[in-house]
Amino acid sequence: MTEHTDVVIVGSRCAGSAAAITFANKGVRVIALDSAAFPSDTLSTHLFFPNHWAEIELLGALDRVRALGAPLHTHAGVGAPGVSLVGPYNPYGTLAAGACVRRPGLDLALVETARAAGAEIREHTRVTDVLFDASGRAVGVAYRRRDGTESIIKASLVVGADGRRSTVARLVGARAHHSWDNQRMMAFAYYEDPREDLRHIAMQWRNNDDLGTAFPCDGGQLVALLMPPVTRSDEFRADAQAAFDAGIARIPSLAERLEGCTRTSRVLVSYSHPSYFRHSHGPGWALAGDAGHFKDPVTAQGIRDALRFGRLLAEATAPHLDDPAALDAALADWERDRDEQCLAMYQWANGLGRGDTVSPIEFAAYRWLASQPGGPTELLDVFSRKRAPAEVFTVPRLVRWIRAAVHDPNVDGRGLLRTVRRDLAREASRAGEQRLFRLRRALSARRGGEVQPEQTSGASPRSGVSTGTV
Repeated sequence: MTEHTDVVIVGSRCAGSAAAITFANKGVRVIALDSAAFPSDTLSTHLFFPNHWAEIELLGALDRVRALGAPLHTHAGVGAPGVSLVGPYNPYGTLAAGACVRRPGLDLALVETARAAGAEIREHTRVTDVLFDASGRAVGVAYRRRDGTESIIKASLVVGADGRRSTVARLVGARAHHSWDNQRMMAFAYYEDPREDLRHIAMQWRNNDDLGTAFPCDGGQLVALLMPPVTRSDEFRADAQAAFDAGIARIPSLAERLEGCTRTSRVLVSYSHPSYFRHSHGPGWALAGDAGHFKDPVTAQGIRDALRFGRLLAEATAPHLDDPAALDAALADWERDRDEQCLAMYQWANGLGRGDTVSPIEFAAYRWLASQPGGPTELLDVFSRKRAPAEVFTVPRLVRWIRAAVHDPNVDGRGLLRTVRRDLAREASRAGEQRLFRLRRALSARRGGEVQPEQTSGASPRSGVSTGTV
């Protein structure tokens, strides 16, 4: 059997549901296919900042997501030995708070919102092929249901919103044009959290090369996340629970936060999660969410970007589904806009995700920001995307922090000099990566979006002060 619709979306979690909601609200016929059945869990840090809430509100899903009962984080911050940097959020839209919403409830709320808007969401359905016409244009998908029956959907636009291991990306031959291997792994577990006095605060702590977080979430739970250097992977492969407990013990403030909490889940681990930009559009197809772009999870931006650029994809393309040339031009503009909006955070996330120990410059930055009125909030604005990283980590401030480290009697001068040289080299690589992006955009515009993607797996992320924050 062959069906016909305007848009077919592969994957219906954050990016897929956001696109489906927006298409349906514009009167577009849309079918989204997902191999899962909702509610369904998926590996995710699922931390929100105020800009996450703004995207959920724009999609009309705010009431459904708020009804899940996740406590609002009115404050957030970072701690390191001898310093604590905690403050309130500035508003982004109608909310000046973050949250941590577990994926089964969040994804179901988005799917229900899409269905209420008129989108058709089909579960237990796996896409097996992307269909092309004689000119090489994507014109639909083939899929298999859980009962083994197979069918075809023809559409003007095929959207792959099926995650990092995207089937659509593989079938259309999409390649990464920038990538960065993760230097930190992830391990996390859920706890029953009776600490009502602390459930409004999301925290991250740094100690030597360890990084750990505590995010209160819905269901009376808290998720504790460790991001040790990947060099500790063997410890987790040998005994994940013992390695997790040892990691918590190495971060005294995290261990103190978990006192009185009871673990309710097994330890979940991700060893490999490289960040990348993929070439995300072609004739009749596009890649949304993690299928097209993924940044290091240390900044917890994936859900927000999936929601935002799933929505913007639908807004950009809905008027052009009957005009292939105009549709392809809109897809090219959408991808360039996504890359431009995401590059600074991608580079900063890669910098924060390095397996470095806390440097003297970073300590100086923590101490200075903690001493400034509004300093913690200014830093949180970067994560809410109200400020670019370069607006907070300015050259004059970096000079001030280096000077403070020089005058710290506990800092080894030679080690500090090595750190400064290292960071200058990283900054040069970061600037070079930005130039590659500008060149790619110029070539893409000149050639109508058809440009061979260049591979830059060694490109360096932002250096300067690799300041760990929530």
